[in-house]
Amino acid sequence: MHMLFRTLWHFLFAGRRHGQLDFDAVSRSRFRVWPTDLDLLRHMNNGKYLSIMDIARYDLIQRNGVLEVFTRERWYPVVVGQTISYRRSLNPWQRFWIESRIIGFDEQAVYLEQRFVRRDRRQRAEIHARAIVRARILRRAGGVVPVDEVIEKCGADRAAFSLPDEVLAWGRSTRLPSLRDDAPSIW
Repeated sequence: MHMLFRTLWHFLFAGRRHGQLDFDAVSRSRFRVWPTDLDLLRHMNNGKYLSIMDIARYDLIQRNGVLEVFTRERWYPVVVGQTISYRRSLNPWQRFWIESRIIGFDEQAVYLEQRFVRRDRRQRAEIHARAIVRARILRRAGGVVPVDEVIEKCGADRAAFSLPDEVLAWGRSTRLPSLRDDAPSIW
């Protein structure tokens, strides 16, 4: 339940306070590790990273103008794949920020990178965790929005984005079958 309040707070206040961004800019969303984020080992639970990444993605699309396009077109984003690597724990009460950025597209999806960052002892920004997120854009009336249509209506320059080969390979290797195809659970 507390994620709802955290989400609303960021949606209503945080993005407006930090101003507009270009489509390809990095959004920085500030957070703190709350007691409700902890696991039994007293550091932030791995599932909380994913939940907080949702909030940071909404901050990004609100500030770069994409949310306005999505609202007008009656579209919405859904995560279809994500991978995260952890480097250093986030502990109770620590402040951190998430850097979010659109990094490119394939024929079906939009890719984002999100980083959990804190200042180290020398006051340098240090990555604690890094995630790659693959998202599709859906129509409220049903169906998938083609990536070229998303790019066109959002005013993005596709040529400005070049996904690394390993990200494209990850995207291909982790796809599940289409909803029109069978996907039996056979071990």
